[in-house]
Formats: sequence, C-alpha cells, structure tokens
Amino acid sequence: MLDAVLALLVEGGDALTMEAVARRANCSKETLYKWFGDRDGLLTATVRWQASKVRAGHYDRQKLDTASLRESLEDFAANWLRVISSKTSIALNRVAVAHAGSGKSNLGAIVLANGRFTIGERLKPLLEAGREAGLLSFDDAETAFRTFFGLVGRDVQIRLLLGDRLETTDAEFARDAARATQQFLALYGTPAGARA
Repeated sequence: MLDAVLALLVEGGDALTMEAVARRANCSKETLYKWFGDRDGLLTATVRWQASKVRAGHYDRQKLDTASLRESLEDFAANWLRVISSKTSIALNRVAVAHAGSGKSNLGAIVLANGRFTIGERLKPLLEAGREAGLLSFDDAETAFRTFFGLVGRDVQIRLLLGDRLETTDAEFARDAARATQQFLALYGTPAGARA
C-alpha cells in the first residue's frame, strides 16, 4: 500500500486519493480507512516508512571511538542523501511544500514531524554518545545535529526539488558523506578525539 502511495506521488503528485491508492494496491478503500484512518494517516505512515530508511549506523555506545563515530556519521549521511535523492522523496517533498501554506492538507507538517524531526531523534543519541566518550564537544544536541544536517544536505535537496539533475551515485554520496563528517568533526571534535 505504501509503495502504491509513493508510486502515485511520483506519477501525479497532488492527485493522490484514497480511491487511487486502493486501485493501485488492489485493496478496498475500506481497508485503507481501517488501517490508516484517513488520507493524513496514510500519508503519515508513508513518510515514516520513507524516513525509516535513514539510520544512524551500528555502534557500541560503551566502546565508541573516533573510527566508529566517523563510520556511523558517514553511514547516516550517505543513507540520508540516498533517501532524499530518490524520486519518491523528491515527489513527496514537492507535494508537501506545495501544501504547506495552502491549507490543502497537513502534509507539510506530517513530513516535518515524521521526516526531519524523527531523523534528528535517530542521530542525536550517537552525537551524545560521542560527547560522553570525549570525542565531541557541544552544548546542545539539536544545534550539533542541525550543523551536521546542513553540512550533509548543503543545497542538494533544494536543487533536486527544483529539477536540477545532480550526480546521485553511491560513490558521490559516499564522498559527500565523508566530506560533511570531516567538516563536522573539525567543528565539534575534541583534541582527544583527533589524537585517537
């Protein structure tokens, strides 16, 4: 069902209806309403599913060192770039931006709450673990996250939303992720972390 929502968003953007999703997913509208409540519920589940693809990596909080911190940050960054560069994320975000100030739906708020804010809550524990291990120094995890998010995303998402055809290969994502992580560690890394 969620694949059907994403496919319809890519194809038609704003024309998403419960009836169209039911038809595409080979189910009844009643099933959609039973599982998701309404269109906003379906869109919320879709955004959560799309955002769930972005993870902060696997690390042992008790044994976190500079190498595992760097690897986890790079994995998160590459994952996030891969997700926001997908046709489905671009379509979803275009519709969300169009709806945000129009009163057409709550999609803008849904994407913000279940996308950007949720992703932040996934990475902050890693940042805090880095601080506890003496590898990072910052006063506020939200500010540190926003800095990292900005270094990773740069202008990529807005350019894609506006139709720019950027090189979006795994190798490019890995290079961008490594560059952003290096810049973030230059800003927030500790001398002890640098020596390690």
